[in-house]
Amino acid sequence: MNAGYAIWAFAAGALIPVMAAISGSLARATGSPVLAVFVLFVVGLVASAAVLLATGTQGLATLPKLPPWLFTGGLIIAFYGLSVAVLTPRFGVGNTILFIVAAQIVTSTAIDHFGLFGAAVKPVNLVRLGGLAVLILGVAITQLAAKTPAPAQ
Repeated sequence: MNAGYAIWAFAAGALIPVMAAISGSLARATGSPVLAVFVLFVVGLVASAAVLLATGTQGLATLPKLPPWLFTGGLIIAFYGLSVAVLTPRFGVGNTILFIVAAQIVTSTAIDHFGLFGAAVKPVNLVRLGGLAVLILGVAITQLAAKTPAPAQ
């Protein structure tokens, strides 16, 4: 495993709950989750355009030739952004991210197992199934802990 990539992935993962908190705060401040997501996407578009211009525009000519399903990631990230902006103020950052991560692990396991969307096939084994079971148990325990009243002091 490449340590640099692992650190990069960890940093990206660490920023997801930060983004959720910011999205929720922006949705509350504007009174509109849709406006909050729009603002975040405009900022992201500007940042992405700057990186694209700084690193070169290789591959732009291939865009019209690509199959339409390759562009659905934009719809998925828009749904994700809106979901986080709506859920975080109502459900909490921890709960929102907990369920998102649980869903990501289950879905990524299925994508790997079946080789969906061009991913390399990595069959599910008992160890991965055990990990999924522990994750689901962790979600259940976390939810039960959130419902348990704190002891009186």
